[in-house]
Amino acid sequence: MSEPSRLAQLQFLRRYLLGELERVERWITAEEQREAAMARRTPPPTPDWILSTMSSGRGPLPQGVHTGACHMAPGNRRTITREQALAALGEGVPACEFCRPDTELGWLE
Repeated sequence: MSEPSRLAQLQFLRRYLLGELERVERWITAEEQREAAMARRTPPPTPDWILSTMSSGRGPLPQGVHTGACHMAPGNRRTITREQALAALGEGVPACEFCRPDTELGWLE
């Protein structure tokens, strides 16, 4: 059996490369769709108030009240309402020294 001609080899290579190009085009289309879907997603709104907690054997222990934009909250974070923030301060949970939620809440001890 003789070897395929150079022309036959080049035609085979072209078919192979066209198949690969189609695969890359599908990948590009899928990635464009994924990026478009990500762009449509809106991030969740920043909460107004956060209660930072630490885990214990009895459940979460409150560590501090923070504004929603505070990045200094240690441990776990839980979104709370204004009323819950005021109640936590009233129960002795400390206000964050960096974001001062007590000032924003108008809390007077």
